[in-house]
Amino acid sequence: MTDPPEVQAGGPDPERAEVDAAVLLLGAGVTAATHPLLYVKLLIQVGHEPLPPTVGMTMFGRRVLYLPGFFTYAQFIVKVDGKAGLFRGLSPRIVSSIISTVVRGKVKQVEHRSKKDDEQNSLRKVFRETSYEMIIQCLSRVATHPFHVMAVRCMAQFVGRETKYGGLLSCTVKIFKEEGVTGFYVGFVPHVLGEVLFLWCCNLLAHFINTYAVDESFSQALAVRSYTKFVTGIAVSVLTYPFTLVADMMAVNNCGLVAGLPPRCPVFNSWLHCWTHLRQKDQLFRGSSFFFRRVPQKAPPP
Repeated sequence: MTDPPEVQAGGPDPERAEVDAAVLLLGAGVTAATHPLLYVKLLIQVGHEPLPPTVGMTMFGRRVLYLPGFFTYAQFIVKVDGKAGLFRGLSPRIVSSIISTVVRGKVKQVEHRSKKDDEQNSLRKVFRETSYEMIIQCLSRVATHPFHVMAVRCMAQFVGRETKYGGLLSCTVKIFKEEGVTGFYVGFVPHVLGEVLFLWCCNLLAHFINTYAVDESFSQALAVRSYTKFVTGIAVSVLTYPFTLVADMMAVNNCGLVAGLPPRCPVFNSWLHCWTHLRQKDQLFRGSSFFFRRVPQKAPPP
C-alpha cells in the first residue's frame, strides 16, 4: 500500500500536525504551571526581600537566620496581588516557550537522523551534534530573548508597584521607543554564553562518562547511559547559573523600574560590571535555591 499523494510529495501530515500542536500546548501548559516558581526566583534574583528572616537550626544544632522560601514568598505575592498576581509576565513567556519548542523540535529531528549513522560513540559525532545544537540554540535565543526581557520587566514591577510594562504590544512599543532595538537584547550575551557553555560541558561530560566510566559488561549499562545526560545537566546548570542571574539583572537594570535603579541596584556599564559587582558581594548564586536560604553573612572589615 502506497502513502497518500500529499505525504509522498512532502505535503502536510495530519497526524504529525496534531502531535506538534499537542507538544506546543503541553509546553505552554508547563510554562504556565511553573511560572510562579520563575516569578519568585526573579524577585529573589533582583534582591527583593520584603519579608523578615526567621531563626532556624542547622543539622548540627547551630542557630542561623533563614530567608523566606518559595511557599512563604508566594503567599506574600497572593496577599498583595491576589492569586492572579502569581502569573504576572506570563504571556511573553508563553510566546517564548512556543518559539523555543518549535526550534527544539527541529533539533530532535536531526538527532534522530544522526542516530542512524555508524559513529554512535565517536567524539566527532558529539562535536558535530553539539555544534548544530549550539547554532540552533543561539538562533532560538535571538528569537525569544525580546520576550524574555518583557517577561522579566513585567515581573520586576512588583518591587516598586509600577505599571510601566503591561501586555505584549505595550511592552514592545515602550521598549522600542525608549531604548530602540538594543533594548530587546539587554542581557543577551551572558544568556547565550551560559547556554553554549552548558551545551558543550553537558554533552562532552556525558560522552566521556558513557565511554570511559560505564563498563560494557555492566548489565544496566544502557539504562545508566540513558540518564547520564540528565544528571550531568543538573550538575552543569549549577555552574552556569551565574550567567542566568547576570542576564536577568541586566534585563532590569536602568530601565526605569525601582528594581533596577539605585539604591537597590547600581547602574551597570556592562554585564561584566554586573558580574564583578555580584562576585564582590558573594551573590553570584542569588536565587539559585528556593528553600533553606540563609541570610548572607557580611564579611568582616579588613
